[in-house]
Amino acid sequence: METTSTHDHTSVFLVEDSAAIRERLAGLLGEIASVELVGEAETAIDAIDGILRTRPDSVVLDIRLAQGSGIDVLRRVHPQAPEIVFIMLTNFANPQYRKICMDAGASYFIDKSTEMARVKQIVSGLGVAHH
Repeated sequence: METTSTHDHTSVFLVEDSAAIRERLAGLLGEIASVELVGEAETAIDAIDGILRTRPDSVVLDIRLAQGSGIDVLRRVHPQAPEIVFIMLTNFANPQYRKICMDAGASYFIDKSTEMARVKQIVSGLGVAHH
């Protein structure tokens, strides 16, 4: 139960089906003192359950999951929790995917192959900008 109006940490939920990339992201986010990793998931079902249970400030969400799609997760969760900032990750950073994700409520769309460091910058900024 938070009673203060200042936000001294940012909670993040990580959804990525590759254990190696998940570890890399967790490592990047772990370098930010104000970040608390509140959960991880590999599948769409686990992601939806976990995100709705933990209600994080932000979700780092891979578009392609072993079971299901990050877009499905976004479409299911965003209407129920519009305050969550979704950072979409993909190896397929084409304009169609970007439009689908942004239309579904994503705040950011990041190419995994070239922009991984941006995840850290974005999440770092959320701690400062979060209301």
